[in-house]
Amino acid sequence: MNHRSIGGVSVGEIGLGGMPMSIEGRPDEARSIATIHAALDAGVTFIDTADAYHRDADEVGHNELLIAKALESYRGDTSDVLVGTKGGHLRPGDGSWTLNGRPEYLKQAARASATRLGVEAIGLYQFHRPDPEVDYADSVGALGELLDDGVIRMAGISNANVDQIRLAQRILDGRLVSVQNQFSPAFTSSRAELDVCAELGIAFLPWSPLGGIARARDLGGKSATFARIGTEIGVSPQRVCLAWELSLAPVVIPIPGASRPASIQDSAHASDLTLTPEQIEELSA
Repeated sequence: MNHRSIGGVSVGEIGLGGMPMSIEGRPDEARSIATIHAALDAGVTFIDTADAYHRDADEVGHNELLIAKALESYRGDTSDVLVGTKGGHLRPGDGSWTLNGRPEYLKQAARASATRLGVEAIGLYQFHRPDPEVDYADSVGALGELLDDGVIRMAGISNANVDQIRLAQRILDGRLVSVQNQFSPAFTSSRAELDVCAELGIAFLPWSPLGGIARARDLGGKSATFARIGTEIGVSPQRVCLAWELSLAPVVIPIPGASRPASIQDSAHASDLTLTPEQIEELSA
């Protein structure tokens, strides 16, 4: 697998999104761990999670604990694996989402995540989603304190707009390393944020890069051209999709969710697929 970097840390060009392994419709634990192990076998060295990736109210951090267990049981070397988690977005357990961007809460949540992941310092910690009840600068400022205190090694933000990216970079004194926004063929409204990340040299981590859990098979209804090109070159349309996203900027690291070993193994091979300029132009259109 080819490599890119997050804050100077080398990772594969494709990451693994852990969310499908912990929310509604999730597989059993054995298959989830097998999926994480398959990702590692395929060369994936960046795994994305969040304390809110859980189903029931009493299992906050389910996905963090799952990833920690999978890494501990993996027979290979995991010293180069970067785990990124997030805080500030919560699930009460009824399928809804709530927000808490208060600095004191984020600092508490980060320490709890570190405990669940079994690490002294979290590799990458991202503010999950802006809280309209809290000044954005205050929320991001908490990330700076976590960096200074050694609770986290790198800081990022998620679901941010262009102004918030630039503000966060200023507040963190140039230490912002990643932005995780929704981006896929069916959802390209974060292209401006992607371009800003390319300008600033910040990793852009598309979540739901295939269109979402329920729509990954048809790429959110945008699969026709991807399927045709995939047929022409003998690969899945999903692999074409991820290769297309990689072609948009050298800072892009898609994090497709997976709940089966075969799906992440197919996705991981996207980094080996080189599309022609004509194919990229057609897919972008």
